[in-house]
Amino acid sequence: MEESVIAEAANGAIALANGTANEVKSLFHLDELSAYFTWANLAKVITSVVAILIFWVCYRIIRHFVKKAASKTLQKKTVSLIVKAISYCFYVLIVMYVLGLFGIKLSAIWGAAGIAGVAIGFAAQTSVSNLISGLFVVTDKAMKIGDFIEVDGISGTIDSIGIISIKIHTGDNQLVRIPNSTIINTKLKNYSAFPYRRYIFETSVDYDSDFDKVMEVAKTVPARCPTVVLDNPEYSPKVLWTTHGDSGVNLNIIVWSKKEDFLQTKSDIAINTLKAFNEAQINIPFNRMDVAILNEKK
Repeated sequence: MEESVIAEAANGAIALANGTANEVKSLFHLDELSAYFTWANLAKVITSVVAILIFWVCYRIIRHFVKKAASKTLQKKTVSLIVKAISYCFYVLIVMYVLGLFGIKLSAIWGAAGIAGVAIGFAAQTSVSNLISGLFVVTDKAMKIGDFIEVDGISGTIDSIGIISIKIHTGDNQLVRIPNSTIINTKLKNYSAFPYRRYIFETSVDYDSDFDKVMEVAKTVPARCPTVVLDNPEYSPKVLWTTHGDSGVNLNIIVWSKKEDFLQTKSDIAINTLKAFNEAQINIPFNRMDVAILNEKK
């Protein structure tokens, strides 16, 4: 009798425990969760962790080099914006990779993203073109803030370089905004890329001049100009005869100066050539008109 009572009590306790366990499983969905804790899913988790670490290392390396390259030419705000864009792209790639690894179909997401991308592209194709061109401008390193450049016939000093456009101020202090797509699609002249600039001064003398004397006097002109480079054989001044003009023989005085002295050098060469030729009594031909007044006798 006692044994049967004990057995019934034991069975009741077991049934109660099983019922409690079932309620707990149902409450916390343990059966559903246990289906995910398989060796296959564990391998996927490990693969995801390893992939995230690899992505993270690549992201840090890319961000470091982009930030280093961009900081030399772009403003801090623009550099910060580029770094944030790289970060967001990294996060999207990680999420997409992990979801795909666990069998979640991304075709619908990619399709919606593609449609949205096409719509945005049509709506802002000019901005997108400038944005892509801005990346080429940054990586090309053809200019930096403070350089004197010429683009599409407009010249000035660079004030800022952005991912959409650059801003320059001209010689008469006008602010000009140039889209990056214009910079990529046209010729860019950077007059500040090298420490020295060449200047070619064109002049002419009469056909009846003493050409040996003209050459001798012309060679003394660079020494009269304090900003002309004289002590560097690579940038030594030259005087060359060029062409026969309508009223005289043309020659070029070729000199080099530091880029910051370029305008002063142009002025000095022009005035000192005139002074030297006048002192040596060398005539510079110029257009003139002879007018004769005839008095008719009635």
